[in-house]
Amino acid sequence: MKVAIIAGGLGTRMNEETKNKPKALVTLGGRPILWHMMKYFDTSGLSDFVIAVGHKGDSISDYFTPACAPACAPAWAPAWAVEIVDTGLKTLNGGRLKRLAGSLGNETFVMAYCDSLTDLDPHKLIDFHKSHGRLATVMVVNPVSRFGFAELEGDRVLRFAEKPLLTDRWISTGYFVLEPGVFDFIDGDEAEWSYDCLPRLAQDGELMAYRHRSFWRCMDTVKERESLEELWAGGSPPWKMWE
Repeated sequence: MKVAIIAGGLGTRMNEETKNKPKALVTLGGRPILWHMMKYFDTSGLSDFVIAVGHKGDSISDYFTPACAPACAPAWAPAWAVEIVDTGLKTLNGGRLKRLAGSLGNETFVMAYCDSLTDLDPHKLIDFHKSHGRLATVMVVNPVSRFGFAELEGDRVLRFAEKPLLTDRWISTGYFVLEPGVFDFIDGDEAEWSYDCLPRLAQDGELMAYRHRSFWRCMDTVKERESLEELWAGGSPPWKMWE
């Protein structure tokens, strides 16, 4: 099964980190987040990758060439199949995915944004997807509140929790299992996957959710990167499913 990784965004919230390189090459523990994601999938036997690039895409292509060594080596496994597809500078995420259609073929595939990490066994997501027969499955998690939470009785605070987990809400993690039929729900380069395509899939009853109740973190900001760096430095980062 192929894994499509969407790695073409600007990463504007990463400040200086993405001034000279794409977000996919921002490092954790000395290795790009792209490498961490690919190593995570490879550990589960998923090692056939199609990577959609845009902003500074040449840097990602260079990362997988012999000319990158010894700076990168042994950064990626020779057993990995890696296809880099230039999907345009301003193409939105839905459009980037559609531009991968020719490379992904007519089989079920995994899709992930190149900005988050998880400890979920990918095969649990794949098995769930195969069980329901719809076109799309999204992995969802409970979000953490941005603010402290106060439970009141009149003016008295009965309970206070600092940035609690919102167990009655679910958000997309950017990890999906998809059928080729999803391409019919993407109009073109200006289609945004989350705002245009997923609502259409949901309206047609073709979108299912897999609830994950363990580790997932995104890396949208410098602060979030620093948090992931701390987990890596601790020696047992949850997403490190390899020896």
